[in-house]
Amino acid sequence: MPMLIEPAELAARLDAERSGDGSTRTVVLDVRWTLAQPDGSEEYREGHIPGAVYVDLDTELADHDVEGEGRHPLPSEAAFTRAMRRWGLRDGDTVVVADGGGSYASARAWWLLEHAGWADVRILDGALPAWCAAGLPVEQGDVVPEPGDATARFGSLPVVDLDGAASLGLEPADVLLDARAGARYRGEVEPIDPRAGHIPGAVSAPTTDNVGPDGRFLPAAALRERFAALGVDGARTVGSYCGSGVTAAHQIVALRLAGFDGVLYPGSFSQWSNRFELPVATGAEPGGERADAAAHG
Repeated sequence: MPMLIEPAELAARLDAERSGDGSTRTVVLDVRWTLAQPDGSEEYREGHIPGAVYVDLDTELADHDVEGEGRHPLPSEAAFTRAMRRWGLRDGDTVVVADGGGSYASARAWWLLEHAGWADVRILDGALPAWCAAGLPVEQGDVVPEPGDATARFGSLPVVDLDGAASLGLEPADVLLDARAGARYRGEVEPIDPRAGHIPGAVSAPTTDNVGPDGRFLPAAALRERFAALGVDGARTVGSYCGSGVTAAHQIVALRLAGFDGVLYPGSFSQWSNRFELPVATGAEPGGERADAAAHG
């Protein structure tokens, strides 16, 4: 099943369905979210793909009532089922996820839907900017669909917990990719988590390098070359983490496009850095300079 969809193809599908010629039903989800602006509902209302339903990443793609699991813990099956039904999803639907640019937030929705066992979920390549650049229409206001009957059944994609992430970073037979910006990996800046640096053994692999200047994913061959240079060879287990598990899903998408499998660490550095008994490393190298709990009091 394709992972990406082009704006023109999505527009053609939606037009065919509106005219009654479509063989399947396509539901578009708008995941407008950034770390600086978590609530994207106003931007959504100002202009979105016609028929797109707004998805609140903080409340529907995460469960903030869970403690100790990082800033964006995964929702429960029951909570995600409620969200999917609010979005109007029915078994057999094709789901297309889009965001305001770069596909960083929509990748989280893609990952959760795949994890929930959804058969056909795709990312709009280039996101809303590509849709608009193609001269395609947008509409304003809210879309409130009829409730759906979808049910989440988690388990289709692998995850790793804190202990597993530690093992991936230390085992030479495995690879742990840090999806954050290089400055955060090196420990030069840390805008939100309590300690700066990275999980010892992790390799810096910013997700911004997965896309081109137009916000579209790089071609599969280019992604494969990128990950091969980071030690990914198809035989080693590859884990992905970021600050809170959102953009780490973008890395999983890019790995899949390149022909590799990846394992998500949902707790990511926001969980790791809050466990002060665990070491962090700083600098450009995976091992870096290690600092442990004693160094932080």
